Amino acid sequence: MNFALHLTDWQARAPGLSDSAEWLDWAQSGNAIDPTAPQAKLTALPMMTARRLSSGSKLAVECGLSMLRRHAIDAVLYTSRHGELERNYRILEALATQQDISPTDFALSVHNSAVGNLTIAAQQPVVSSSLSAGKDTFQQGLCEVVSLLQAGYQRVLMVDFDGNVPEFYHPDLASSMPTWAYAVALVFEAGNGLQCATSSGGSEEESGLPQSLTFLRHYLRDDSQFTIEGEVSHWNWCRA
Repeated sequence: MNFALHLTDWQARAPGLSDSAEWLDWAQSGNAIDPTAPQAKLTALPMMTARRLSSGSKLAVECGLSMLRRHAIDAVLYTSRHGELERNYRILEALATQQDISPTDFALSVHNSAVGNLTIAAQQPVVSSSLSAGKDTFQQGLCEVVSLLQAGYQRVLMVDFDGNVPEFYHPDLASSMPTWAYAVALVFEAGNGLQCATSSGGSEEESGLPQSLTFLRHYLRDDSQFTIEGEVSHWNWCRA
């Protein structure tokens, strides 16, 4: 598989990282993300909306709102490997202990909850969708972005995110798998500035960063070539 994109703008949030200077320093230093570091204060997301959202959705909607205010976006894609795992765990826990299920948890437990809240908060009826594809969620999301651009949408916003993974699941996860909340917002247009080609390989082993943050680190370092390892393929990137 081969495709190319032009990255117009970006924004990201993770523990201890929010503004562009912090992210640039992180990319250049090669430091790991400290999961105990606090998340930065939300500035774009209305307080009442923030109170209803899970940890990952807060960051995803916050970054999405910022991008919608800076660009004329034609379509939006949200990608998340785990979706509303925190909320669904609370529902399962309530059922297991024969407690009442929170109406808010029930209403916001679906995978497209974050992107739906984005369009509501922004008051923009923009074309939107949500995608999940396991370890390769980010890369498969980019394939969807290419499809949207080829369908005629000029500028596509993609937000890759996940929330805090409940401790209940930690014993069954690889020690290297991130369990903290993050969001990466990317605005794409048609172009050849970034080119990607797949090759055989891949691994089911977990890396210390989600694919989107691995991509962002290489992009911010201006690496001319880099590879993101997927589950069944290597995603080989280069700059034109």
